[in-house]
Amino acid sequence: MDVKVWMYLAYLAVSIALTVWVARALARNGLVFLEDVFADKRLADAVNSLLVVGFYLLNLGYVTVAMKEAGPVGTTSQALEQLSMKVGWVLLVLGALHFFNVFALGRYRRGRLRQQAAAHPPLAPVGYLPPQGGARPAHPAAPVPAGPPPGQAPPAPPR
Repeated sequence: MDVKVWMYLAYLAVSIALTVWVARALARNGLVFLEDVFADKRLADAVNSLLVVGFYLLNLGYVTVAMKEAGPVGTTSQALEQLSMKVGWVLLVLGALHFFNVFALGRYRRGRLRQQAAAHPPLAPVGYLPPQGGARPAHPAAPVPAGPPPGQAPPAPPR
């Protein structure tokens, strides 16, 4: 067989093995994250399955499209160089897909948490403090003038 054919076979074997390994790792470890994102186990399982299928389709589609080598591959060293370039691109695409998924799901999760926080305040107000006697300060950090307690007459001026 030609060196180019061996390069193609090695490229397919490495790329498919990497795709399957990464997909299984993401599906297994990402389920916990998805359960937190969606707060529903059934929905998280369904989304996890859909993400795995989409991951396989996108990555294996890219692997097959990028398999063609236009130039001649005459030596084993040229074949290894081309193989490393192709596998490197596959890894970069895998990383970019993973980053995009985590980023998008993280944004969704933050939005859901914000909605929950706005809908349910952490503590219900118990009541309001009664107004204290005396003038209110112009600035919150300004000292409050001391005055008589409410309901008492002010002290008589000194003679």
